[in-house]
Amino acid sequence: MRDYLLTLCVTAAVTYLLTGPVRKFAIATGAMPEIRARDVHREPTPRLGGIAMFFGLCAGLLVADHLSNLNSVFELSNEPRALLSGAALIWIIGVLDDKFEIDALIKLGGQMIAAGVMVMQGLTILWIPVPGIGTVSLTSWQGTLLTVALVVITINAVNFVDGLDGLAAGMVCIAAAAFFLYSYRIWYGYMLEAAAPATLFTAILMGMCLGFLPHNMHPARIFMGDSGSMLIGLVLAAAAISVTGQVDMDALKLFEGGTREATHAALPVFIPLLLPLTIIAIPVADLVLAIVRRTWKGQSPFAADRGHLHHRLLEIGHSHSRAVLIMYFWSALIAFGVVAYSVHSASMWIVLLIVALSAVGLVLLLLPRFTPRAPRWAEAFVPPRYRRRRVGPQPPVDVTAAGPVETGIPRIEDELGERTPVAAGVQGVHGVNGATAIGARSRFPDRRRAGTRG
Repeated sequence: MRDYLLTLCVTAAVTYLLTGPVRKFAIATGAMPEIRARDVHREPTPRLGGIAMFFGLCAGLLVADHLSNLNSVFELSNEPRALLSGAALIWIIGVLDDKFEIDALIKLGGQMIAAGVMVMQGLTILWIPVPGIGTVSLTSWQGTLLTVALVVITINAVNFVDGLDGLAAGMVCIAAAAFFLYSYRIWYGYMLEAAAPATLFTAILMGMCLGFLPHNMHPARIFMGDSGSMLIGLVLAAAAISVTGQVDMDALKLFEGGTREATHAALPVFIPLLLPLTIIAIPVADLVLAIVRRTWKGQSPFAADRGHLHHRLLEIGHSHSRAVLIMYFWSALIAFGVVAYSVHSASMWIVLLIVALSAVGLVLLLLPRFTPRAPRWAEAFVPPRYRRRRVGPQPPVDVTAAGPVETGIPRIEDELGERTPVAAGVQGVHGVNGATAIGARSRFPDRRRAGTRG
């Protein structure tokens, strides 16, 4: 565990330290696209954050190769080299897309090629455990198709959810943490060396995300771009493929006795087989809904819009930070809930805890529907929107200075010099306020006449 933590810290440190220079490089090279209609941010923000994350990945693999307890992963398996090859290819495609906006079909082809490169070097699904039957071996083409499909789905799911500051990096970090606990338990608890590569991949992935998050939290100073989102999606998929399709579950000696007894005994093993999908359950759901929504409208499945889950949270009334935290909460609940159930599947309190936390999550989703107010003694510890409004004497209004006002309705001067009341929302004045409504600008149409410098 000490070596894994060291690898994680080195990866996070390299990613964090390189993100600042990468930001300056992105600004110098013009990797700051204009704000699009679906974007949430209001100022052009540099991309190419995936460059720092890729070098963090390389640093993590290099450090792990020189550690005595992790060196065996590189000696007994070719999976780290396969991961590095596929990651380099998908990273190059992402960098080109961040700079030149590559077509979606070209990116899809690059994702499939990157998955194929990993398959050719041995990182592929070899067998699948089936409840009641045991381990079912896959043919070469079956394993290849399943591997490519899992890689492409995971990459695009992470890419689709990358819409708010810190959202994709945080959700993938949570998923990687849950996956790390599961794979480490398989490797250390059952002494299966085949689970060691997945444990290393998830530790490095956590370091990449943790090192990038301080620069990417709201308000973000840099975006990871497709070079980062596709990269961490590929690393997450590689860990899932390694622990699911490379570890022989028969070695756990759970498939003994009758079929019914074997299925019940292997339940903790079968449940985490869904872990690669549960840890990205929210991104995958967002991906499926986006494809259905765009196809229903007659658009391309790759056409961008503002219908993603994080956009809907903002429309409901959540703030940017609260929407991100809600997505974090549901990701952690699903991922760690599955891992906890796989460890103690016979404990009913785990199910009850998951149900209770789900109810808490639903309450958080409905927060904009009401305005909670904190008690007086706690107002100093909560944001201003949760504090009670202070009701005091209102200052007198100088009618002669501000002009006559009737029933709170502002007046404006027409061309004849007469004042007429104008209700809110009238064409031409809707949305104006302050000095732009009836202040100095309306009294002095020409600034030069008022003695000001225009």
